[in-house]
Amino acid sequence: MEALSWKYRKRWNEYFSDFSRYGAIFYTIYISFIFLNTFCTSQLVVNVKNKGGDLIQESIQADTKDNLITLEFQKLDGTLLKMLIDFKSEVQIFKVIVLGEEERGETQYQTVCFVTRFAKNEFISSDAMSKLRQKNPGTIRNPEEDKGKEHITLDLGIHLEKSSRISPYIYNICSEAKSSIYSREQDVRAWSKGNKLLALYPNLALSTKGSNMTYNTLISATQKLQGTIKTPRCNTSKDWWKPCQCRFEMCIGWYPCGLKYCRGRDSAGKVVSYRCGIKTCKKCRSFDYYVGQRSYCMWDEM
Repeated sequence: MEALSWKYRKRWNEYFSDFSRYGAIFYTIYISFIFLNTFCTSQLVVNVKNKGGDLIQESIQADTKDNLITLEFQKLDGTLLKMLIDFKSEVQIFKVIVLGEEERGETQYQTVCFVTRFAKNEFISSDAMSKLRQKNPGTIRNPEEDKGKEHITLDLGIHLEKSSRISPYIYNICSEAKSSIYSREQDVRAWSKGNKLLALYPNLALSTKGSNMTYNTLISATQKLQGTIKTPRCNTSKDWWKPCQCRFEMCIGWYPCGLKYCRGRDSAGKVVSYRCGIKTCKKCRSFDYYVGQRSYCMWDEM
């Protein structure tokens, strides 16, 4: 019995030793995971007043690991807006969820996505964004510069199943939009000469052949919208079942649009330039696109 007992004690000790060793490994992995998620992402919540003086709360999150910035807010009418900037792909995605109007008997919501090219000078980098800290979270923020309104005419529809050719984030963000994901041909041409060319055909970088091949790959993920300049605006159409040009307008009341640099002198008396803050902006956008019937554009009023 003593020999048997010693045998089981030995096995238990070996088991416990293995468990302790692997448990320590798993614990280390867990702590590393928490560490990475803590230091690779950061969130900023700001209070902004819209044009009518109503308070809107924006949530801005930076992901330095994947080089992304996400901005979200909800309008007073319940409309949800989300903007994601994919720095690697030079793509910005605008997702809009519009709630139905009860007085019109609309019980469901409508999801639309707009995908456009992102210019680097439109927003600070994800790394710079992750370093911002809030001293007074309850303060109402006012932008330093109003960039006005940009009018964007979207002439392409993006196939959800092929959307990863443009950005790997379109599918998850816009899956509810399905056939309501819009872009424009001029952005596809710009992507074909930028980072997408380097990602898809690095051996043909800076060549006309590489740019053409990239363009063909990207444009194959889209389809030309049927609308023409003769298609009436939805807000002038009285027939709810006929095609029209829909317009959706959105404003981002506050966002970090650039870095501020100050001049000073170092210990040797030499004039140096150093980062000393951020510049904040406001920008509105107007998206025009073709819809198969007026009922898909309930918000575009006369």
